[in-house]
Amino acid sequence: MAEGERIIVDPRGARQRLDQYLAALGRWGSRSQAQKLIAAGAVRVDGRGSKAGTTLRGGETIEIAPVSLPVAAGVEPEPIALDVLYEDHHLLVINKPPGLVVHPAPGNWRGTLVSALLHHWQGPLPGLDPARPGIVHRLDKNTSGVLVIAKDPETLTALGNQFRRREVEKQYIAFIWGRLHTRRGTISEPIGRNPAHRTRMAVRRGGREAVTSFEVIACLGEITMVRLFPRTGRTHQLRVHLAAIGHPIVGDAVYGRARGRKDEVLIERQALHAEQIAFRHPATGERMRFVAPLPPDLVALRRRSAKSVQCCDAPPGAGNYNGR
Repeated sequence: MAEGERIIVDPRGARQRLDQYLAALGRWGSRSQAQKLIAAGAVRVDGRGSKAGTTLRGGETIEIAPVSLPVAAGVEPEPIALDVLYEDHHLLVINKPPGLVVHPAPGNWRGTLVSALLHHWQGPLPGLDPARPGIVHRLDKNTSGVLVIAKDPETLTALGNQFRRREVEKQYIAFIWGRLHTRRGTISEPIGRNPAHRTRMAVRRGGREAVTSFEVIACLGEITMVRLFPRTGRTHQLRVHLAAIGHPIVGDAVYGRARGRKDEVLIERQALHAEQIAFRHPATGERMRFVAPLPPDLVALRRRSAKSVQCCDAPPGAGNYNGR
């Protein structure tokens, strides 16, 4: 086996399948791509050949031989402008606009962030999956805000570990329907796949732990502007949690309609913005914090709603939404 990379399995990787663990790291593409690597004999665990279904204990040494990953069919560099907040030799931080899909998939091969990155870097960077180069976390297509991208495999792994250990601080702004009964609180409800609609998530018994803290910024008539602090990183977590307590995000066509809200033409996407992120720089250890200002459509929404600003009469104490 040619000399490649070595990874020590994080304790949080215990009880995970090998293919799932490699896919979660993000450097070798999807789970199916990780399975192909394993089947080709490019992956060893503690010096031995392994299977995709091998269950990890934590602490093992995984060796991955060098491989050449072709660019997925249909993925090409495109001159899509990036709002760069920061860039160095190890990472890139951008302010993602609404409407930009992060990585290509059937039906969305062009006009993605990946195409923009391939153009920005003049091609794929060494050691990264060209179909998902450096993507360590993602934002929904219609969510705007700060996004961090790794520029080398070591940075990708280090950032991924910080996300898994919940060391990354994330902060969002959302405009939601209705008035909350408290100015700050926590929503702690498990999230899993919606059994009736497999492309959606839902609060459900047996789902994965999901925790979101919130604080009210302003009451704007029927709309409340809130700041959100996700403590976990489940798919659609903020949108699902807010809809589950009866306060869906304005403009959310998936989870808002489920609550029977009329389709008000206030904004053409869910009013959700990743305002801030903080993490340790993988190379220097420096604590870094980046802020993405509200995009024009959310500024306009706040301005239009400001005509009906009301004082928030909710009590100042904290409230919790658990086990609903």
